[in-house]
Amino acid sequence: MSVDYRPGFETQREELRDERLPVEGSLPAWLRGRYLQNGPGQFEADGEPLNHWFDSYAMLRRVAFDDDGVRYANRFVESEDLAFERSGGGVRTPFPGTAPDRPVWTRLRQALTGVFPDNPVIGVARRDGEPMAVTESPWGLQFDPETLATEERVDLTAGLDCDLTLGHLHRDPDGTVLNLGVSYGRETTYTLFRRDGGEATSLATLRFDEAPYVHSFAVTERYAVVTVGGYGLDLSSLLVGSLTGTTFLDAFGPLEGPTRFVVLDRTDGERVATVPVDPFFVYHYANAYEDDDELVVDLVAFDDESAVTGLTLENLRSETPDLPAGDLVRYRLPLDGGDAERRELRRGPLEFPTIHYRRRVGRKYRYVYAAETHGGSSLPTDLVKIDLETGRARTWGEPGSHPGEPARLSRRRDDDRAGPRPAAAPPAVRLPRPVLRPD
Repeated sequence: MSVDYRPGFETQREELRDERLPVEGSLPAWLRGRYLQNGPGQFEADGEPLNHWFDSYAMLRRVAFDDDGVRYANRFVESEDLAFERSGGGVRTPFPGTAPDRPVWTRLRQALTGVFPDNPVIGVARRDGEPMAVTESPWGLQFDPETLATEERVDLTAGLDCDLTLGHLHRDPDGTVLNLGVSYGRETTYTLFRRDGGEATSLATLRFDEAPYVHSFAVTERYAVVTVGGYGLDLSSLLVGSLTGTTFLDAFGPLEGPTRFVVLDRTDGERVATVPVDPFFVYHYANAYEDDDELVVDLVAFDDESAVTGLTLENLRSETPDLPAGDLVRYRLPLDGGDAERRELRRGPLEFPTIHYRRRVGRKYRYVYAAETHGGSSLPTDLVKIDLETGRARTWGEPGSHPGEPARLSRRRDDDRAGPRPAAAPPAVRLPRPVLRPD
């Protein structure tokens, strides 16, 4: 094993408030501003190891670029889950792979009433211009972008009939948010909603007897595309698990029937088409767009439920991890009937596909960026830029580095006077520890 990736799954105990970092090489003169990231920070609860990558307690990182170089800060998100753990209580609510450290009657009540974690380990979103740490939860935790201090607990289900909302949302240039609300019970419902300022409007509700798991969705200029079926939860097993101490992972597996792309009109929620395909699992989409009477949907597809169940910390920390391998694929979905067409764009393992979101989301596009994993690592080892027109790809990697989700920055036109980028190799900013996230 040439590079030990396992420190990426160790708790980061130190919190830095504002650390000036050394820079090797030179930074572009136009590069100014803050980059905010959310991801794992602590992998134990009350001294006991957590079981799954998604169980870890959230930590924010801030990298700020200014005239003097780079400043770094990191800080735990002060969720109620973390406060309970810090008080010696252990795990407060049902985590994906770790049962709550609560009496059996408390666990049963949580299962029956729909109590969800507020530990926001997925990412960062914005609400009224202010950053907020989010996950699949009823709650978002707003924080100060400079100090990273947690400021407010926000109810993301306000005005909606749902238990929680997804951590991945879409935002129009005018600030309008499009997202999915989720409810579990006798049936599972996914509600497409629009939030304009503080007002939420439900557009469409999808109802299922089973409990398909949806992590994110895609949008075009006219439509929202929700991928359901294939894999999800056995809710009876999940309820029994509240008594036996089993978890989401134990209840997760294949569902009967195909995977289905459900196409909804973004304006009024009308169901435009339902297109069945062979089962697969998806966390993240690159993009989607309309092409005559078809939709093109690009995503990272996994063959089976190991995309979820294979992300246990025991597996990821092992010297020979069995990493779930996702491929970048393209589906062409006919809106007037007929079969979908699937084509592989790039073989994985890769994840976290990213585009020039502000310009190209929902529109035809050419380039997608992603994180790839090679050499038996359980963390990404390379960044890749894929030209979808030519099929060519450019990769970047550096020994001992584990990049996270790529973030595309555009050089501002009013900074053209700063001159071209340096021709030398990209600068290396030395962070105190790798910046890692599960999502």
